[in-house]
Amino acid sequence: MTTYRLSKGFSCELRLTDKSIGLCRMFGLTAESLKEQLVIHSCQLTINAGDIIYITGPSGAGKSVLLSELEKQIPVTERINLSEIRLEDNKALIDCIDGELLGSLRHLSTAGLNDCMCLLNSPVNLSAGQQWRYRLAMALASKAEYIFADEFCTNLDRITAAVISYNIRKFAKRNNVTFVLASSSEDILSDLLPDVLVMKDFSGPAEVIYKQSNRKKNN
Repeated sequence: MTTYRLSKGFSCELRLTDKSIGLCRMFGLTAESLKEQLVIHSCQLTINAGDIIYITGPSGAGKSVLLSELEKQIPVTERINLSEIRLEDNKALIDCIDGELLGSLRHLSTAGLNDCMCLLNSPVNLSAGQQWRYRLAMALASKAEYIFADEFCTNLDRITAAVISYNIRKFAKRNNVTFVLASSSEDILSDLLPDVLVMKDFSGPAEVIYKQSNRKKNN
């Protein structure tokens, strides 16, 4: 069990033009008060190996900021982020996953990719949703201890999103892999069953809810 303290602040350092100053006046703000404002995204998380951490809230509330701040505290050798996985253009999906055939199929199926013609296609030729699932399969096969995914399942149809969320829950517990996921979608919570739910709003600190009531919590 490890506790992580996340905090990231943003201040307004833009050069204010006559147009932006006019906008401030429309909302009762002065240029001075705007520059003094500091937006802080913060929370404290207690995490066990194999946990699913799900950061949710409206668009622009700071979900990606918290995910990024937690990622920085994990050694590079122990983590992988789906956004950093490149798309192969000269290999079929099934050949992109290291290992024997059945093991590769297992990872691809967990990520919702089990159509034969899709598996024999190159990742660059897939749809955006299939490419996202390919990156997820690659992350599952990487043997990383932490998998980070922003916009988790947001570009998938909701049935597929539910199936993948359920699969991820089983994979995390079976392999002791920790997932840190962020999305504004709440319809997958009953399938994902996160161990740590981080609810981020536009103002104030994030609310952290632990699945286990006895989990230490000092937020």
